[in-house]
Amino acid sequence: MSEPLPVVYLARHGETAWSISGQHTGLTDLPLTVRGERNARRLADRLKGLSFRKVFTSPLQRAMRTCELAGFGAQAEIDRDLLEWNYGEYEGRRTEEIHAERPDWQLFRDGCPGGESPQQVGARADRVGKRTREIQGNVLIFSSGHILRVLTARWLGLEPAGGKYLLLSTASLSVLGYEHNLFQPVVQLWNDTNHASS
Repeated sequence: MSEPLPVVYLARHGETAWSISGQHTGLTDLPLTVRGERNARRLADRLKGLSFRKVFTSPLQRAMRTCELAGFGAQAEIDRDLLEWNYGEYEGRRTEEIHAERPDWQLFRDGCPGGESPQQVGARADRVGKRTREIQGNVLIFSSGHILRVLTARWLGLEPAGGKYLLLSTASLSVLGYEHNLFQPVVQLWNDTNHASS
């Protein structure tokens, strides 16, 4: 009988004030809300009984705190490639405000002035994917929505723009893996929030 194929669990950070208001939150280091902390703790129950060869987290406090409350803070390694998209001039702004100035703007196509392009975020996601694939065992990653969406697109062999089709809720859990062998990457679970409260 062959060894089970490794899987990569993706945990998006819990709710912040800006995730409620819809403001683009790249490098602004916001704390979790009370509900964000509660849902991060519920991730611990959701992940109970699972073991991971490696755990990685973004250095931003919203991801690190989610990781800690989920019970993995002591074993987590910080990975700067897991930082959220740098929104540059669009940091803290809502999509509707940006569309008032640039009606045809799309993050996953155009990137952000003074911030990162989709290709730059894709290059970071590729580095994370490469390191993850080199680990012989299951991996758990805590980070933010847009970088995890690009990471998933790249995992599947899609361009970074493919992330636009993959919506992620706060405190959600997703699973990347393989179908029959390491050459057939798939999404096994996406945007699971059954453990979270509204």
